[in-house]
Amino acid sequence: MTADQGRPQPFDDADGHPLADGSVVDGLGRDLRAAGYTTDGVTELLGEDVHGALTRGVWWPALAATADVSGESAALATLVRLFLLGSDEPADSVAAAFPDTGVDALIAHGVLVRADDSRLRANLDIRPHGDDTRDYLVVADQDAAMRSGPVARDHVLGIGGASMSLARAVIREPVRRALDIGTGCGIQALHLDGHCEQVVATDTNPRALALAGATARLNGMSWDLRSGSMFEPVAGERFDLIVSNPPFVVGTGSQDYIYRDSGVVGDCLCEQLVRGLPDHLNPGGTAQILANWVIREGDEWQDRVRSWLDGTGLDAWVVQREAADPISYVSLWLSDAGEDEYSAARRGSQWLEWFEEQGIVAIGMGSITARAPEVGEEREPDVVIEEITGAGEEVTGHEAQAFLARRRYLRVTSDEDLLGKRLSVAPVMLEEHSLPGDDGWQQVSAAVRRPGGPAAVLGVDEVSRALLAGCRGQVPLGALLELLADFHGVDADALAQAALPVVREAIGRGILYEAR
Repeated sequence: MTADQGRPQPFDDADGHPLADGSVVDGLGRDLRAAGYTTDGVTELLGEDVHGALTRGVWWPALAATADVSGESAALATLVRLFLLGSDEPADSVAAAFPDTGVDALIAHGVLVRADDSRLRANLDIRPHGDDTRDYLVVADQDAAMRSGPVARDHVLGIGGASMSLARAVIREPVRRALDIGTGCGIQALHLDGHCEQVVATDTNPRALALAGATARLNGMSWDLRSGSMFEPVAGERFDLIVSNPPFVVGTGSQDYIYRDSGVVGDCLCEQLVRGLPDHLNPGGTAQILANWVIREGDEWQDRVRSWLDGTGLDAWVVQREAADPISYVSLWLSDAGEDEYSAARRGSQWLEWFEEQGIVAIGMGSITARAPEVGEEREPDVVIEEITGAGEEVTGHEAQAFLARRRYLRVTSDEDLLGKRLSVAPVMLEEHSLPGDDGWQQVSAAVRRPGGPAAVLGVDEVSRALLAGCRGQVPLGALLELLADFHGVDADALAQAALPVVREAIGRGILYEAR
């Protein structure tokens, strides 16, 4: 039995992609860990303020903080300057930071390159990444801000805003099989590993699979890495959880950069992804994906995404976080690739012309959480499509799981049953809006809001305010409505008929819940 048997293996490709040698990956991991190259280690070295500035893209304080570090922290300072700051470092300092692996091996396997005869620089982005449970190491390519010129066509994107948005949105309940479509550097698979027995990760980019394999091995994980597009590598297989941060950029169908361009015209890749979910989800299985969709002149954006879900039988929660105009959208992706101004202007002009030809006036960006029906569950799909743009109202795994649970509760609980339930109100804030008038401030609207909940706000009037205040988990809803009807001198049945839709909306928003 060889030393590598039974160990997570990097994706092995004949084209000589980086870190294909497992022994080099192992040595690299030992050197990084020995230097304390973790999220806490880097924060402690830089200090909270400097580290905070670095996360916001302000580099110079970190360069200054690591300039003259000696002693036990010298190796860590060198690693930070190499991988996080893109600095050219003296060869002897780099050699001291990698006593196990050795500089020659790291150059041979694409981790380092020679800047000149006496200095080295990083060829890859290797950075610590942590969550509530542990620290990880993630391997990717350096982004456009770290090197001159445009990124390569097979560029492997590192940890970015979109990938972290999806990671935070995934429901983290234990499941047997999970699928990560378009794994890239493996950031989604990394988080799936903690609560999924088996992780299958796919990509069309061999370089991405190589770096994802290195990420897995550095973290002592083993994923089933497969090459291919969409569901092709898993034909005939089903999963309990499917996640995807696909190359969703809306465009002409060209594939200038694999990480963003699908090679499919418009938003059709996202449509194909959604339509393929029912054939690959186990009963009760969940899919969570990021997507972009086109918005054409005169169309409602909700209709576009709803058309993808029609006929799938899936329950779904679609959240649009932003709608970008074509110029803003194209500018975002051109700057991301690091192209020079002339190339960007040429490509951007062609891109905008295509948008105009297609009648596209905006591009919606958001997430889709879908769930397959359980065995024997025959009903109309429950689809909620809404725009939630508020800061602090991002979809999280906890909120997504609670949302699906609340929708199920509303489906299986009749109005008659609901009247017999004791309901409690969640921690909420009452917001009142008033305008000045002849008799002082005149209230024009009021709402209750559950802080941190996506779209967890409910407009209220005098009666619904009193109803929510009375929901303390002690009195059945029906009895509470009778008390309110008597106090206001109205018919109890009529009040119940008017109040039940408000109560259901409050439950759907997590503002009311059944007391236990």
